[in-house]
Amino acid sequence: MMIDFNRTQIEEMIDRIVKRTMEMDMAWNWQCGVAYYGVCRAYEKTKKEEYLELLKSRIDEFICLGIPEQWTVNSCAMGHCLINLYDATGDEGYWELLKSKIGYLKNEAPRFGDAVLQHTVSTGNDFPEQCWADTLFMAAYFMLRMGVKEGNEDLINDALNQYYWHIKYLQNKDSGLWYHGYNNKTKDHMSGIYWGRANAWAAYTMACVGKFLPENYLYPQYMDISGALDEQLTALKGIQTKHGLWRTILDDSESYEEVSASCGISAAMVVKGNIFHKKYIQRALDGIIPQIASSGKVMNVSAGTAVMRDRDGYRKITRDWIQGWGQGLALAFFSELL
Repeated sequence: MMIDFNRTQIEEMIDRIVKRTMEMDMAWNWQCGVAYYGVCRAYEKTKKEEYLELLKSRIDEFICLGIPEQWTVNSCAMGHCLINLYDATGDEGYWELLKSKIGYLKNEAPRFGDAVLQHTVSTGNDFPEQCWADTLFMAAYFMLRMGVKEGNEDLINDALNQYYWHIKYLQNKDSGLWYHGYNNKTKDHMSGIYWGRANAWAAYTMACVGKFLPENYLYPQYMDISGALDEQLTALKGIQTKHGLWRTILDDSESYEEVSASCGISAAMVVKGNIFHKKYIQRALDGIIPQIASSGKVMNVSAGTAVMRDRDGYRKITRDWIQGWGQGLALAFFSELL
């Protein structure tokens, strides 16, 4: 599937975004995890050793200064870059951290129902028996990558189980779109919002499962992932704005166009590789390029967003500041194009 773009321009934008990202002083948490995942994808696609060296230097500095003593679902997002660093260096210190994160997810992280991971953002019980689409990137996709790397079928199946139940809880079967969260205690979707970035977390990582999991056709739960992704992307095509972007509330014309969601959704379409998505990817590319500042800041990215009480809660989230997830998802999109 050929998308019309100038490779030199895309690589120059990637370079600006990587360098601005590595200037950010982020905590060992999901913001940093998504940002550094994007840096890793940029390294994998461009083969620029400078990106790996920048990342290794920062992670080693983190380890020296001190990293959290307890993990959360959100902080497990840092596992993505640790996989790449271990692969590149063979440093057992990175492997020990990876195994520690997997140990937390397997043995300590709160779960409910059919072993569904509860979304955790701190060591407290912030959101009892709630699942959020965010968990798919922060934990489930990471678990899948580690399971494939180790040849660990139990871990692979646990990861696929997360996708299966998040699909059941969060995807509206009529619209194909995803709610932000589900509360198992109250048996509802709380504010019931189709949040843009939630749909990006779901779409991008489901597309990556299809690409990353060897012999995916041998796993019955993958059939749900594949079908859910197809229906979601069909729905998303129909609500792309005239600027090639998607809104922070997908079906709300009064909510703003949000760039991190647009990057994640577009990246999912690229990874999926369906020829009928080509024109939507092209529109997205044309809409996203102007959102990259000369400094490398990805603009118009919403701040960290819990499951808000109502539509206004989502509409009023600021998009004035640089965000690690915006940097990382933009890098993922541009890198997937190469």
